[in-house]
Amino acid sequence: MRCLVTGATGYLGGRLVPRLLAEGHQVRCLVRDPGKLRDVPWAKRVEVVRGDVLDPDSLAEAMRDVDVVHYLVHSLNSPDFVDADRRAAENTARAAEDAGVGRIVYLGGLHPARGRLSPHLASRKQVGDTFLASRVPTVVLKAAVIIGSGSASFEMLRYLTERLPVMVTPRWVHSRVQPIAVRDVLRYLVQAITLPKDTNRSFDIGGPEVLTYLDMMHRYARAAGLPRRRVLPVPLLTPRLSSHWVNVITPVPRSIASPLIESLVHDVVCRENDLCALLPGPQIGYDRAVELALNRVRDTDVETRWSNASLPGAPSDPLPSDPEWSGGSSYTDIRTHLTGATPEQLWRVVEGIGGENGWYSFPLAWAVRGWADRLVGGVGLRRGRRDPGRLQVGEALDWWRVEEIERGVLLRLRAEMRVPGKAWLELRVQPLVDGSARYLQRAVFVPRGLVGHLYWFAVWPFHGIVFGGMVGNIAAAAGAANAEDRRASGWTPPPPRSAEQAPGRSPVKPS
Repeated sequence: MRCLVTGATGYLGGRLVPRLLAEGHQVRCLVRDPGKLRDVPWAKRVEVVRGDVLDPDSLAEAMRDVDVVHYLVHSLNSPDFVDADRRAAENTARAAEDAGVGRIVYLGGLHPARGRLSPHLASRKQVGDTFLASRVPTVVLKAAVIIGSGSASFEMLRYLTERLPVMVTPRWVHSRVQPIAVRDVLRYLVQAITLPKDTNRSFDIGGPEVLTYLDMMHRYARAAGLPRRRVLPVPLLTPRLSSHWVNVITPVPRSIASPLIESLVHDVVCRENDLCALLPGPQIGYDRAVELALNRVRDTDVETRWSNASLPGAPSDPLPSDPEWSGGSSYTDIRTHLTGATPEQLWRVVEGIGGENGWYSFPLAWAVRGWADRLVGGVGLRRGRRDPGRLQVGEALDWWRVEEIERGVLLRLRAEMRVPGKAWLELRVQPLVDGSARYLQRAVFVPRGLVGHLYWFAVWPFHGIVFGGMVGNIAAAAGAANAEDRRASGWTPPPPRSAEQAPGRSPVKPS
């Protein structure tokens, strides 16, 4: 079938597409920025259409000749996500009706039948109800906590458990949860295509066990080989306060942690298990799901991460090509350094920057800036990187997002930290005629208002330490890589030549 996947640059969408291709389906991806799919392994096997579910006009072309729409969009990070999700769902349903689409498959959130829902869960329910009320047969899959490498739920669980041998726990850790492995979620998303054509209903999906969040933390500790965690219950720790705590302890920012925790206030347990009968197959238990996720993390083989999605308020404009940008004034910090390394060796250092490798200058300054960003609700410096050696356009790299890569030549990063303006960092490799390379580095800041100008001049004294240190240390790291490669190849420097051997000189006779 021809499948349209919305949210293909996100955590689940980026994993669903190759699985649909493996089943022989044709896949079309609807994305706001096609460049974000340029470097994914399956990019040349799909059709990419530029569009936005909030733009009705762009949906008509995307829906043309489509059999199934997989809807994996959720404005989790947006302040007005309830209204945005409602409008996006209405636009999609209307476009699918007009195009004669045969089915919509939507992944929503598992929620209790009664009681007041959190805004996050209420929005998910509203989107599902919108699709079910349309003239397009819809399958709504409702899941609770998804356990898989790189998921926000798993990262929150992982860091809370690993970093806190003694845990101060709020009341919600005793809520009952039915977690599900990400592999099972993907299997249901793929196989939902095969359900009878007139199927128009929701299905609860979950793993084989019902646990409390506290049980999940204890069993994660056991799977990770950690000592048993000690628990100190604090009933007054509200979901709002908990989200601040998660923001400090884990890489998951408050904007994402808050709706996740609000969902855990309720018992989220499947009320029916009908899909297992319609789509039979072995289910992955909680302990096995954690083991699979940890193996992926340890092998640095994480396919997609929660940070794939852009955060609200992050600049999306491309870097001004002209330093004297026509849209307003900009400030630049430009530095270069000659290296004794080859272009390939220098590029390995450039592409490996960030994450565990750090930023090659004044680690304390980077850490303090990251903490300050977290305290004001930003992403901070702990998102890390998906792969230790290779980057892709569109993925997160600490508080940056990869905006452009010209492999071996250019890495351009766009800042997603909280600053009064827009900021970019360019790292370039320039090959030289003698086989060595020059490193070029450019930081660009486009201020917003007077505060933006004041910000630039406030941090300017630190640029010599931070950016200057980066240039020298990156060049030194490339030089060290050059020396290591030469030792590994058995290369030895030639012996120093005597005066008699030096070309173009006559031997110097003693007096």
